[in-house]
Amino acid sequence: MTTDDAREPADDVAASGDGDGDATALPPREQALLALERRSWPGPGAKERAVRERLGLSPTRYYQLLNALLDDPRALAHDPITVNRLRRVREEKQRRR
Repeated sequence: MTTDDAREPADDVAASGDGDGDATALPPREQALLALERRSWPGPGAKERAVRERLGLSPTRYYQLLNALLDDPRALAHDPITVNRLRRVREEKQRRR
């Protein structure tokens, strides 16, 4: 087991692996960000708690990284449904401003 394997939330990331291991693959941390976004949460507190416990990030930093990740073509290739959904949400929020 590598250090990266120990950091991955296995239940979320294992089901969505690229498997090819090339340089264009999405790194494990970014895969974990998308894995958290794929899940449904009973309320905002549960998600923020998972962000802190699983990723070791503050919610603010998590959303900063997630927003940048939405513009990464590797993220779109890895999980197009989640990335496109989040892009639509982001665009709608920008339109409202």
